[in-house]
Amino acid sequence: MGTTARRLRRLLPGPGDYAGLRSSWKIDIVSGITVGVVALPLALAFGISSGVGAAAGLITAVVAGLVAAIFGGSHVQVSGPTGAMAVILAPIVADHGLGSIALVSVLAGLIVLIAGAVGLGRAVTFIPWPVIEGFTLGIAVIIFLQQVPAAFAAATPTGERTLPAAWTVIVHADWAAAGATLGVVAAIAVLMTVLPRIHRAIPESLTAIVVVTLVVHFTHIDVASIGELPSSLPAPVLPHVDPAALQSLTGAALAIAALAAIESLLSARVAATMSPTGPYDPDRELTGQGLASMASGLFGGMPATGAIARTAVNVRSGARTRVAAIVHAVFLLGVVYLATGPVSTIPLAALAGVLMVTSFRMISASTIRKILRSTRSDAAIFVLTAVVTVCFDLIEAVQIGIVVAAFFALRQVARRSSVTREPLPGPARPGDEHIALLRLDGAMFFGAAERISTTISEGADAAPVSVVIIRMSHLGMLDATGAHTLAEIVTDLESRGITVIIKGVQPDHLTLLTGVGVIDSLRHENHLMDSLDDAVAHARKHVALASRPDSSG
Repeated sequence: MGTTARRLRRLLPGPGDYAGLRSSWKIDIVSGITVGVVALPLALAFGISSGVGAAAGLITAVVAGLVAAIFGGSHVQVSGPTGAMAVILAPIVADHGLGSIALVSVLAGLIVLIAGAVGLGRAVTFIPWPVIEGFTLGIAVIIFLQQVPAAFAAATPTGERTLPAAWTVIVHADWAAAGATLGVVAAIAVLMTVLPRIHRAIPESLTAIVVVTLVVHFTHIDVASIGELPSSLPAPVLPHVDPAALQSLTGAALAIAALAAIESLLSARVAATMSPTGPYDPDRELTGQGLASMASGLFGGMPATGAIARTAVNVRSGARTRVAAIVHAVFLLGVVYLATGPVSTIPLAALAGVLMVTSFRMISASTIRKILRSTRSDAAIFVLTAVVTVCFDLIEAVQIGIVVAAFFALRQVARRSSVTREPLPGPARPGDEHIALLRLDGAMFFGAAERISTTISEGADAAPVSVVIIRMSHLGMLDATGAHTLAEIVTDLESRGITVIIKGVQPDHLTLLTGVGVIDSLRHENHLMDSLDDAVAHARKHVALASRPDSSG
């Protein structure tokens, strides 16, 4: 019980979260405001892109950003609505309606919370790098394609996936209406490209939106705007539970939870490498992100995750404690109460332009080149994950990528697993040609067991072998399939009159070998040995006594 209590205490906030605040509070506040300025257009854009609405995006950035900053496992992580989450939410809104998002957010948050509580935070380390990068590339493409309807002043086609929907919009575009919105998108792209070259401290996305909004307003260009936003934070409300839709929404919640966990942990891991504030706690990070999504759902927001772009801005701005992420949420809360009027006039095409530029910045050409120049299997995993992400489903893409990566990894392990016939140690003696010393290397598991079995049998069949020593001290991995195959090998050889001696079984393999019957298959219990010299001496004894009718182990 003491261990459980200590574990739970580790998942909760403590004074250590704010170590060094006395010396860093000024730069933390400045960093928080900087991130808030960057986060404002992204929160609005991702809210609209997901189909939940700009208000929900803003609420998510405030509520989830605050809760995750306090309860999360990273000192510098900034959380809120993200592009990947917008991608996965859009079809849920289309299928189940806007009212389903609150329930899905709470359910997904609860799943992530439980995952953190039971210690699943380190599972993200099992996701291969090509899968992560392929997933990121696919998300970037989807984010770009999702903005095509707003850029062409068209409604998003219903019932179509992102890629065919974008193609439909382009093919059937009303170029008279699309001229103005495409001009807005182009102006945003130019400003976001040029402004950082003028001065790196300029918040390019917000500045570009302000400039374009003012130009649209004073020149009376007819383009759609965000529209009315809430001027205060809504009161928390428990989501309505529809038993008929609960089953299908539970599946959606699982997918969202998986995405939230993966994205948040990846972002926190990257932040830990960028920041001098030390490592992060992956289990606490999941706990904090779960609470953040639950709180966001209660206030009418959407599920949240750690946001790598905003987190990177936070780190580069010098943030040292959680105060920076908290200030970011408070800054956005101030926007809700003080500036929703001006924000509501922002053209939708301007936000589409911000996301299109953001999608390009998510893609690293150097990373793509490195993966494509690595191994053929890694390049194939990367391309496959990206294609499945764009054409089918985000979670399926990660699952398929991991499965394919595991297949290639196991194939490599199987290729490096081998059976080698070694010469007997010491000077040769008469009768040594009747002894086969076989060394197992690598792994004897389901992927290599049959090939190893065939090789051992061929080694034993080499005339005139009467004793086989199987040397297992170099075997790195053994699974149930490998152990069962070894039992079959021993049984087969013994039934053919060939004595089997097993040498150098590792302690962690012995229990498995005993359980599947390998030890019982040996002719005598003293045929399980630790010393190679003893095994060879015993084998020579068998050969010497082979002609005697009463010879035995």
